[in-house]
Amino acid sequence: MKKLILLFIIPLFFACNPKEEVDLIVYNANIYTVDDDFPKACCVAIKDGKFVAVSENADIYKKYKAKEELDAEGKTIVPGLIDAHCHFYGLGLNQQVVDLVGTTSFDEILDKVVAFQKERPSDFIRGRGWDQNDWEEKEFPTKDKLDELFPDTPVALRRIDGHALLVNQKALDLAGITLDTKVEGGEIVIQDGKLTGVLVDNPMGLVDAIVPQPSRAQQIQALKDAERISLDYGLTTVNDAGLARSTIELIDSLQQAGDMSIRVYAMVSNYPENLDYFLNKGIIKTDRLDVRSVKVYGDGALGSRGAALKAPYSDKPGHFGAMVTPVDEIGALAERIAATDYQMNTHAIGDSANVVVLRAYKKALEGKPDRRWKVEHAQVISMEDFDYFKLGIIPSVQPTHATSDMYWAEDRLGSERVKGAYAYKKLLDGAGIVALGTDFPVEQVSPFLTFYAAVARQDLDKYPEGGFQMKDALSREETLKGMTIWAAYSNFEEGEKGSIEPGKFADFVILSDDIMTVPVSEIPNLKAEQVFVAGKKLK
Repeated sequence: MKKLILLFIIPLFFACNPKEEVDLIVYNANIYTVDDDFPKACCVAIKDGKFVAVSENADIYKKYKAKEELDAEGKTIVPGLIDAHCHFYGLGLNQQVVDLVGTTSFDEILDKVVAFQKERPSDFIRGRGWDQNDWEEKEFPTKDKLDELFPDTPVALRRIDGHALLVNQKALDLAGITLDTKVEGGEIVIQDGKLTGVLVDNPMGLVDAIVPQPSRAQQIQALKDAERISLDYGLTTVNDAGLARSTIELIDSLQQAGDMSIRVYAMVSNYPENLDYFLNKGIIKTDRLDVRSVKVYGDGALGSRGAALKAPYSDKPGHFGAMVTPVDEIGALAERIAATDYQMNTHAIGDSANVVVLRAYKKALEGKPDRRWKVEHAQVISMEDFDYFKLGIIPSVQPTHATSDMYWAEDRLGSERVKGAYAYKKLLDGAGIVALGTDFPVEQVSPFLTFYAAVARQDLDKYPEGGFQMKDALSREETLKGMTIWAAYSNFEEGEKGSIEPGKFADFVILSDDIMTVPVSEIPNLKAEQVFVAGKKLK
C-alpha cells in the first residue's frame, strides 16, 4: 500500500512542478559572463528577449524546456559587444562616397576620385579616408590637380579623422572662402600667399553648408548599411558620437517599425537647436535607443595638428593647435548640461583641451555625484592632470588610435609629452573603468582590432617589437570589460546589458575562437560567427 501511495505522489509532484518553457537554450558553450566575479558558464536560457538563467552545468534542463536549442559546440560566447565611441551614421554615409582609406599617395587618391566619378557621376564629389601621414611626402596636399581635373564640379575630400578637408577651387568659390576669410577654431591653410584647399576643423563648416543633403532614402540606406557592417563584427550596441535630432528620430522610427535591431546610444550634437529640444524634453529611452548625452568638440585631431596643446608642436614650432569650442563656452555648456539629467561627452585630444574639459567638469559637477560624464579620446594628458579622473569622470578611449598614431606621435609631441599619451592603463587606474570604442570610420570597425591594440599595442606586422608604451597596455579581462560591462556602465545601462546575467537583454556573440586564450597575434583574425540581439539571431 505504501508503494502505491509513493508511486502516486511522485508523478503528482512533477505534475505540480512542470518545467518552465523558454524560447531558447544555448548549451555546450564556453561562456564569459563578465559579471562581477567574471565566472564562466556553459548554458543559458532565454525568454522574451532576456536571459532567465545562466548555468555552469547542464542542470539548466532540470528547470527549463526550450522551444529551440542551440549547441554552441564548445565555442566561446561573450556579451554583445558595445562600441563606446563611433560614428555609426557616418559609417553608413561613407558607403556612398569615394573610399580613400588606405591610400598611400595623393596620386592614388586622384585615381580613385576619377574612377568613382566615372562610375557614379555626381554634381558634388565627396570622399573620405586620406591620411597624409601614410604617404612618402607627409605634408598636406593642395588643390591644384583637383582644379585641373574638376574645374566645374565641387570636390570635398575629408581626412580620415574628420578634422581636415581638401576641397577644390569650385568648392571654395561656392562656400565663399577667400584669402580674407576668417574662422575661429581651426585653420584655412595658406601657402605662398595662396589657398591650398585644406581646411582644418571649424572652417570646414563653410563647405559642409553647401554640400547637398542626402535624401531620406539615402539616410535610411546609410543606417541599414552601418547596421549590417556593425552586426557582422559582433557589435550589438553602438554609441554614435554626435547626431542631429532628425537622424535620432529616424533611427527611432526604424527601430520601432522593426526595420533596425541594433541598439544605439545617441549623443546629441552640440548645436543650439538640438540642445534646446533635447535638454527640455529630457532623457529618451526605449529598449533600443538611449538619448541622454551631448557630444561636444573640445579641439581637433593630432594627425592634422588641430589638437590643442599646452606647448607648441614638436614638429611645428609656434603652432599650438586650436580649441574648436572656446574655453568659456565649454564652461557654460557644462553648467547648462549639469542642471539637467544629461551627460556631457567631450572630444579632447591635446593636453590643453583635456585640462580645459576636466576643469569644467569638476566645477559643474560639484555636489552632483554619479553623473558619469565622459572625456572622449582623453588622448594626451599632462601627468599632473590624471587625478581628475578620480572624480567619477570616465575616459572613453579608442585603442587603435594608439597603434595608428604611434609612428609619428612622438614627432608631434616630443619624447616627454608622449609618455602621457594613449595612457589607457593609467586612465583605468584613476577612473576605475575605461569605455572602449573604435571611432569608426576613423578607424576600422572591427572590435577585434580594438582588443588586439589594447592588449598588444602593436600593428598587424607586430611592430614595434615588445609593443608601444606597454606600461599602458590593458589585460584581456580589462579589455573585454571595457567593450561590454564598463561601456554599458558609462551609458547608465549596466542593469540591462554588458554581461550575461538573468534579467539582462540576451545580446551575445559566438566567436570563432577563445578571445581570452588564443595567441595574441591571432586576435585580429577572430570572427563573430553568430550574433544575437534580444535572443534573436541576426547573423
